[in-house]
Amino acid sequence: MKKTLFIFTLLLASCQTVEGTGRSQLNFMSMKSEMRMGLQAYREALKNAEVDAESEDAKMVQRVGARVADAARRLYPKMAEKFRWEFTLIQDDDMVNAWALPGGKCAVYAGLLPITQNEEGLAVVLGHEVAHAIARHGGERMSQSIALMGALITTDVLWDANDEDKKQNTMALLGIGGAVGTLAFSRSHESEADELGLYLSATAGYDPRASIGLWERMAENSSGRPPEFLSTHPSERTRIKRLKKLMPKALAMYETNQEWY
Repeated sequence: MKKTLFIFTLLLASCQTVEGTGRSQLNFMSMKSEMRMGLQAYREALKNAEVDAESEDAKMVQRVGARVADAARRLYPKMAEKFRWEFTLIQDDDMVNAWALPGGKCAVYAGLLPITQNEEGLAVVLGHEVAHAIARHGGERMSQSIALMGALITTDVLWDANDEDKKQNTMALLGIGGAVGTLAFSRSHESEADELGLYLSATAGYDPRASIGLWERMAENSSGRPPEFLSTHPSERTRIKRLKKLMPKALAMYETNQEWY
């Protein structure tokens, strides 16, 4: 009885609300733990990476990232004000990817830039990734993983510097690496990040209509991907259809904020 009451109390205490959408989420992780693990994952990811800090592309990533982070502080201050934002370009032309970790540590791989093409396309991507961090998707995925194990474990067990498999799995749960979690769960995170990210890029003064072209180019670059029902991510067609429905609100935000910068 006591064990049941403890679990029930813990579940109640772990119910959080996503800032921006109001969705209820189950998250066992404290913000302090999430940010600590995010910093660990960031350092691990950059340890053997070729970081570009001086090129014009690197400066563009930092410039667009700073504007998106500023928009996050204005739209979602509860989370964004706690983060120490950092935007890094990793010089890897074969990697088409970007990520943001709890605490605001973000990276873009050079292989993504031919698809984003310009600052507006990059703002769509960074808005999407920053939204994952704002919505605490990393902590939610780790909590789901813990719940599936059937026991509460400490973050020190999740992140074991001496166990490469545990370390890589935790990095994936935080947002670096392959697909994790159940398919529908991951797709719901992607859709939520699409919505919040669209508003972030618009508030940062970038035309949200650039998101349509970006995902059209993503579709051209994603040949051979599995059907949507077997994928952790919505298809580009599904994303575009939903983004078009959200566009009137995003355009209103863009028109209000484009002169801010």
